[in-house]
Amino acid sequence: MIKKLLIANRGEIAVRVMRTAKEMGISTVAVYSDQDRNSLHVRLADEAYALGGNTSAESYLNTDEILKVIEKANIDAVHPGYGFYSENSDFAQKLIDSNVIWVGPDPSAIESMGDKISAREVAKKANVSMVPGTDTPILQVSEITEFGDKYGYPIAIKAAYGGGGRGMRVVNAPDEAKEAFESATREAQNYFGRPEAYMEKYLIKPRHVEVQIFGDKNGNYVWLSTRDCSIQRRHQKLVEEAPAPFISPEVENAMGEQAIAVARACGYSNAGTIEMLYVPKTDTQEENFYFLEMNTRLQVEHCVSEEITRFDFVKEQLNVAMGNDLSFTQDDIQVSGHSIECRINAENTHSGFIPSPGKIESITIAQGLGVRFDGGYEAGDEISQYYDNLIGKLIVWAPTRDEAIKRLSRAIDETKISGVLNTLSAQKYMIETETFANGNHHTKWVEDELDPTMWSSQSDDINATNEVEDHQPFSMITEVDGKRIDVTLYVPSNMSSGGTNTSSSRKRKKPKKISGGSQSQSSGNVIAPMQGTIISVSVELGQTVTKGDSLCVLEAMKMENQIKASIDGTIKDILITSGDLVGVGDSLIIIE
Repeated sequence: MIKKLLIANRGEIAVRVMRTAKEMGISTVAVYSDQDRNSLHVRLADEAYALGGNTSAESYLNTDEILKVIEKANIDAVHPGYGFYSENSDFAQKLIDSNVIWVGPDPSAIESMGDKISAREVAKKANVSMVPGTDTPILQVSEITEFGDKYGYPIAIKAAYGGGGRGMRVVNAPDEAKEAFESATREAQNYFGRPEAYMEKYLIKPRHVEVQIFGDKNGNYVWLSTRDCSIQRRHQKLVEEAPAPFISPEVENAMGEQAIAVARACGYSNAGTIEMLYVPKTDTQEENFYFLEMNTRLQVEHCVSEEITRFDFVKEQLNVAMGNDLSFTQDDIQVSGHSIECRINAENTHSGFIPSPGKIESITIAQGLGVRFDGGYEAGDEISQYYDNLIGKLIVWAPTRDEAIKRLSRAIDETKISGVLNTLSAQKYMIETETFANGNHHTKWVEDELDPTMWSSQSDDINATNEVEDHQPFSMITEVDGKRIDVTLYVPSNMSSGGTNTSSSRKRKKPKKISGGSQSQSSGNVIAPMQGTIISVSVELGQTVTKGDSLCVLEAMKMENQIKASIDGTIKDILITSGDLVGVGDSLIIIE
């Protein structure tokens, strides 16, 4: 029996898990970084404990500190959410060895399926159709080019222990292999704590369709319909829906059966998702699908499946983790209606969907029949550069897909967020197109066929320069032996002492101004498009560069962004070094 649950995560998913746990009478415990000291998941928890630090490695991936909290707070069980430790078999095993319930699959299943390389081996044994790819980690760049010679380009390099588009790069030609490999493994290390990567043939214009499965420790398995997650940018999902539309019943059933076969082959229990690439029928090809990978955790988009099946997936996760049989059988699963979800991200959709960290000044969420919002922030909360930029998920349900599209469009209109740029205007445009209505969208549709001028810009309505304010809010919060205790004390906003700064103790550099120059990329003054951390610098003083050459890597919200030269020239000045924090508009490199 679980009496006290630690959620080893933050933001929207931590809040989501807490709500179900409280409804089940389970006490909830949060952990938090310095940056998240007063975040929503901390405010909602029954208890909260400090991990210290700001980056993921310093906080939410700090195993020693989390284990200390588990012992200190007498924790019965740990729910990992998604990301962070959700697919880390070593962490799961440490909990089990400490007699703490792990709300997830057995570590052996995580090892075989969370590692995308061994997952391909399991899928082969389960006789699942697969895309050509490698079964061992990439050790050197020459392996990538040799694979390209054999199977052709493009090639997808993917984090072996990750998912959600993190640690994934597409190689379109041999000369891109080295940079893509280094970037993918570095991002995988930062986000998942493991750098290993593998590769597979990158299909052109497929749809991303996945199957939700559940299993228990007694060998019972079910699949709970399908989801379509084809609207993506940078291989990360923007819009998801369930069930996946325009798929024949025969193919959908085959997907479900193969998903169960994969789960059985690895002895899986708890919630999981089998991701597949779906190829629709055309005049030149038959309808088909290919195994992509298995995510050994609860998915971000689980909400749409909950809406059409009316099951609480978190509740079922906790039920199975306690050793119980599944509370429903395959015959109990009845799909009703259609559900669509928008991931509301803090991003500038008119500048390549780059992250847009900052403070949420105000937020108003749509209401009404069939509307749901799973969020991790409220007005006054900060979207930090250190973590994922997901503000929340706007979900609708309706009897038909057409009605669901109209309901979501209305809900987007009613949802207002100020203080940070966000993706809602772009998502509204996307779901209202004939392409989406007819199911002709695909995983590269947003990047290859849409243009930001097609949807409205928020820049005229919002001040989102993302500059760090001179005076940050102060919170009177006391930590006794690492445990967070709120003190009801209010201080003037212009006080410079007497409180704990809720923002990062690590200050970013002041913007560098170039005398006599303009803040213009085209002038040779390369500026930061977003607030973030410089990961690496690729050029030296005096080096000749051409337009499009990589100059440096800027990480924001756990995503790496290549900053490239906009003109031909010579490097005159380098104003940054690895590890620097920079803000929007800061000068980075001067080209003349």
